[in-house]
Order: sequence, then C-alpha cells, then structure tokens
Amino acid sequence: MAQLDKNDLVQMNEDYFKSLEKERLVEVAKNLHQLATDLWEKQQQSSENSSQPPSKDNPYGLKVTTEESNPGSESETELGQTELDKRDESSEPEKKQKSKRKPGKQPGGKGFGRQQPLKAEVIIPHYPHKCTACNHDLSESESFRYMGYYVLELEPELFGLRIVTQLHHYYRTTCSCGHCTHAQPGTGLVSVVEGRSKDLQLTEYVLVGAFLATFIASLSVRYRMSRTKIQEFLNDWTNTKLSIGTIDRCIRETGIACVPVVEELVEQLQQADILHLDETHWYESGKLHWLWVAVTTKTAVFHIGSRRKEELSYLVTEAFIGWLISDGYAAYRSYPKRQRCLAHLIRKAIAITGAINQKAAQIGQWILDDLKELIELIAQGSEDNRLIRKRIAGLRRVCHLGKKADHTKLQALAKEIFNDWDAVIALVHHPELPPTNNEAERALRHAVIARQIGFGTRTREGSLAYSSLLSVIETCRLRDINPWITIAEVLALARQGIGPPPFPVGN
Repeated sequence: MAQLDKNDLVQMNEDYFKSLEKERLVEVAKNLHQLATDLWEKQQQSSENSSQPPSKDNPYGLKVTTEESNPGSESETELGQTELDKRDESSEPEKKQKSKRKPGKQPGGKGFGRQQPLKAEVIIPHYPHKCTACNHDLSESESFRYMGYYVLELEPELFGLRIVTQLHHYYRTTCSCGHCTHAQPGTGLVSVVEGRSKDLQLTEYVLVGAFLATFIASLSVRYRMSRTKIQEFLNDWTNTKLSIGTIDRCIRETGIACVPVVEELVEQLQQADILHLDETHWYESGKLHWLWVAVTTKTAVFHIGSRRKEELSYLVTEAFIGWLISDGYAAYRSYPKRQRCLAHLIRKAIAITGAINQKAAQIGQWILDDLKELIELIAQGSEDNRLIRKRIAGLRRVCHLGKKADHTKLQALAKEIFNDWDAVIALVHHPELPPTNNEAERALRHAVIARQIGFGTRTREGSLAYSSLLSVIETCRLRDINPWITIAEVLALARQGIGPPPFPVGN
C-alpha cells in the first residue's frame, strides 16, 4: 500500500475525488484510511504504551484504558452478552482506595539516630549580654555553660569545599539582682501547613549551618538534583552523612527565608518602564497550577498559583504604569500599555506555511513576511514612515484574507492579530519596546526543565519556597551578584528572627 506524503495530499481535493472511477476511489480511500489509522495510533501513544518519556504526555487529558479506546473488541463481539455480564460481575476489580497513611515516619515507629560521630573543630561560645529582668550589663559577671549543640557549616576554600564541625556553647549568668539569664539560640518565623504534625520553624538550633543549607538548596533548585543524589554527593565528596529529611528541611528553610526578599523585589517591579510577563503550567500535589514570571532588566519574580486573572495582581499592582511585554493570553489584554510578543505570531505563521492547503500556506507566508519585515524596519531605526505604514496596511490586508480562508488555524491567527491589533503594532509608535518576550521565556527555561524532572511541588509551602528561591537567584544573576552568599546571609538572619537587609543593587 502506498505511503502518502504532503505532495500527494496537496493534489487531493473535491474535484479530484469526483473524477475518479469507483475502483480507484476505493484504493484512494484505503490509502487515506491507512494514513488516518497511523496518525490516530501515534496520537494515542503515551509513556505507558510506548518508549516516549512522561513529559510528552498530555497534562490535561484523562488516561484512556485499552477497553475504553477499543469499543467493540473481542470481549463484546465473540462473547455473548450474558457471559460478558457474568464475567464482569465475577472479575470486577475493587476500586483502589486512597491510603490514609501519611508519608514519612509513622507514630510509634522506631527512630534512627546519627551513626557518624561528630568531633568539634571550632567552639563558639554564646554569653548573655544583659539581664532580662533589670537590663544590667553582664559582661563582667561569671557565666556557666548549660547547653550546646553541633553545627555542620560550609567553608569555601581556594580549591574546593570543606565542611567544618562547630560546637556552639550557651551560657547562663546570674545578675546581682538575683535573676539568672540564659543565652538562647535565635528563632524566626514558623511556616504552617495544614495537617502536618510538626511545622517548620526557622531557628539557629539546627544541625546544618546557613552556608551549607544554601549549598544544599543550590544543588536542588539550580542544579536540579534529587534529595537522594544530594545525599550521595555530600557523602562521597565531603564525607558528611545527612538524612533525606534534613536535606529537605534545608531546602524549604532556605526558600521560606527568601519570602520577605521577594516582597521587596515585587515593589521594585512596579518602578520598571518595561516588564516582561509569561506563564507555564506547573503541578502542585498532582494538580494543575501555573508558574508566572515577571522580568525586568534587573529584577525577576516567580509566582506559583492558578491561571486566573487575579494572580496578576501579585506581580503587577496598580502602581505599575510602564509597558507590559506578553503573549496573547486574555488575562493581559485589559492592560492598556502592552506590546504583543511577535515571536509567538511568527511561530504560528511558520506552522501555517507548511499547511497542505496551498492557498492557506501562501497567506501564512505573507503574514510571516510582513511581521519579519516590520520587525526589521523598527530594528534598523527606519525613519521612512511611509514604508512602515505600507507594511502595516499589507499585514491588515492579508489578515482579512486569512479570516475568509477555509483553514481553521489561519482563521484563528488572523482573528488573534485583529483582536490584539493595538498591542501587535505598539512598537511602531514606541520603537524602544522589544518585539519579543524572550526575556521571560528564558527565565522560565530552568523551571520547565525542573518540572519535567521532578513533576512540580507537593505542598503550598514547597511552591512558595521554590518560587522564592528562583526569584532571588535569577535577580542576583541579572544584577551580577553571587546569589549564594546573599541567600546564606538572609537565612542566617531569618534564623535569628531578623528581617533581610536591603537587596543589593548590583552593577
């Protein structure tokens, strides 16, 4: 049987079918049926029935079982209906009930302590400075040690890394007034998650220091390593054994500490003249959410939430009066000062140029040429307004032809351009505006790769920590600042209950 290609399909139209004799029409129909069957089978492929990865699965579609996708199969054609009913009644599988068991260690289960002994290399004393009762100076009074704990801290070296074991000693001092004051580890905010047995509290009373915790967070968020791989890496390269729970706590703790920093960055977004916006799908506890990003030349803020228009109010407040650079999502269209990303329209036009319908392909080529030449004229700083107006008029004419064409995608593209016409040609009147939204798309690139590897986050706290870390890391990159030193300082202050310092402006 012949394998049809694009050139074969181009020649087939209604007149061609009418001109064929019955026998030849049957042969053509058989070839078309074979092509449709092959395409349908290819469309049904997923990670469960082929070698393609799970990232290629449709995130919006429901999984279809073999029986659902093949009605009228052997079970109904060769078996009698009575026998089929009996078989269904006897072999009907019980519905799998969702387990009520919570992840992690169960109450009453045997615990496991640290098997790697710690030997202190540095002893750090902590003394009370003032009496908590009368505020008297205690620097000259005698103190007694009453508690201590170990901290594993990272010390960067010229040619590598070294983890140092610190021993923190805490002292108590009795004032002349008779009151005994104890020096205590600092504590910060508490992150509450409904249903969790123990909430996350930022505190200095932990095993992992601020710089080591930041290093662990960098391996997870920036370099996309799993908790197990991080555990293996630390054991192999630094001879340090940490549990999966400790590693996970470090990542969440670092992200939660960056939340106040992101609030400051959001305020800085509102002062920008040009703001790039984009979004991509994200998963939180297996449910579909959206990862938003807002980028300027010096600031980037990520946010995980729904795709509703109200989510924009977190990134773009009423104080913002600049220009938005975005795609064609309807939530952006209510903003008056907006430049539409022309790269999105160009990609759609390129797809139409490969259409089987030659008329639609030709119109798609005209739209493509007009958009590219318009961008080129603006980029060259052309002062010939007559030439620019001519190109705009040409784009409008071909879009009118596209609306009347017998091609669904071409009609959709033409209507999309007309519905967003002012945003499409905004750069004609404001040449300083960028014609594409590449800045936001590049910022989302790392998150998209992480989504394909880790399939999103599990809790609202995890989403908040992940988006906050992304925001601080990307902003530091834009400002040519070392993000890990900045984040480590923020975490060290947050564990003491102290807010972050003003975010550095950078170069």
